[in-house]
Amino acid sequence: MDHALKFYINGEWVDPVQSPVTTLDVINPATELPFTKIAMGTAADVDKAVAAAKEAFVSFSQTSKEERLALLKRILEIFIRRSDEMGAAISQEMGAPLAMAKAAQAGSGTAHLMEAIKAAEIFEYAYMQGTTRVEHEPIGVVAMITPWNWPINQIAAKVAPAIATGCTMVLKPSEIAPVSAILFAEIMHEAGVPKGVFNLVHGDGPNVGVALSGHKDVDMVSFTGSTRAGVNVAQTAAPTVKRVHQELGGKSPNIILRSADLDKAVRTGVARCFGNSGQSCNAPTRLFVPQEAMDDAITIARDAAEKFRTGDPTAAETDLGPVVSQLQFDKIQDLIQAGIDEGAELVTGGTGRPAELNAGYYVRPTIFARVGHDMRISREEIFGPVLSILAYDTLDEAVEMANDTVYGLASYIQGDLKEAQALSKRLRTGNVYINDAPWDGAAPFGGYKQSGNGREYGVFGLREFVEIKGIVGYEE
Repeated sequence: MDHALKFYINGEWVDPVQSPVTTLDVINPATELPFTKIAMGTAADVDKAVAAAKEAFVSFSQTSKEERLALLKRILEIFIRRSDEMGAAISQEMGAPLAMAKAAQAGSGTAHLMEAIKAAEIFEYAYMQGTTRVEHEPIGVVAMITPWNWPINQIAAKVAPAIATGCTMVLKPSEIAPVSAILFAEIMHEAGVPKGVFNLVHGDGPNVGVALSGHKDVDMVSFTGSTRAGVNVAQTAAPTVKRVHQELGGKSPNIILRSADLDKAVRTGVARCFGNSGQSCNAPTRLFVPQEAMDDAITIARDAAEKFRTGDPTAAETDLGPVVSQLQFDKIQDLIQAGIDEGAELVTGGTGRPAELNAGYYVRPTIFARVGHDMRISREEIFGPVLSILAYDTLDEAVEMANDTVYGLASYIQGDLKEAQALSKRLRTGNVYINDAPWDGAAPFGGYKQSGNGREYGVFGLREFVEIKGIVGYEE
């Protein structure tokens, strides 16, 4: 790639400050081979990017809503034109099947840009409350730290509302999946984003991530990633008392009610869990079924899982690509083995690659049944195509187990609509999805407990990037 060894700072592609440059191979998880290199940044690069963003904020924060909307519309137009290219890059860097990478992964970027435009058009930037004027003003310089599993989804979900509210920003994408971020920076440049408003620095967490989180001139950190890393970000940011917005891990329950069509509900649950090779923070990885339905649920889940085709992401028939890295592969293998060792019933799948694949970080689609609530596979986020089926006798028991987790990102309910509506109020999660409802890019997205704080998407995302000012006595 033309810009892989450079950073985008103050409207230009620039060399890293440090010389000689430290580089990192970017690995194609389907082949385990590098396909490009990126430069790795240091605190000096962060200082340079933050300084550019701070200077740009002076003028960009004063732009009109109409100017920012026009800019977002130009970004959207160019993003759509380069969407297939974006999907191909995501498929190569993190292993998503090509068709899915183009439609869902790259498509989510289009959706977030569109939703931010809609939200900005209706957002109440200022209003009168008696004689006091209440202003929503841009928070300032935002550090954005994004993950590898849905790379452009999380970049667009942060950048678009930041632009809409008049913030400036420094993006550190995942060093594992950085190519989509480089393409995004090219799109921002072509769209004419003012110098210093958007900046990109590659690097790892201990160097660039820490430097951004603790930087005195960064007003907010918006972080998506693991709960462990989120704790580190919050601790690093605390001395400067900056706002920290986080979307972290999950262990989402999927409760199948007795009123549900069991065959449809189980197949839907398997598909939702396995999507993106299980690498979604809100994946429904714990399937709760009535005790008397366990045997039938096992039969259905086995059949559903064994229909998934794992393999080359570029092949049209592939449903599941590899997981992203050796590190992730090893973690998933350890947890699958833990499920076996702790006595869960292995319905299908198991450790190792699928037999027909001899390279790539491919995980066998795996189903465990009769899983104990205290087993590791029921407690820990696996982040792979691994589903645990648990039994419940009463709905109260199902709710108790569903909520008995450090996480609170999402939950799922399948069955009678009125029953599901009532149950949704009892689940301690930021999102509840009823009866396989389609994704809603305007719905608030975020978690309770150790799944994070704050919300993304639509108007809710814009609110995260503003400060509230009260001008008392503005009118007589």
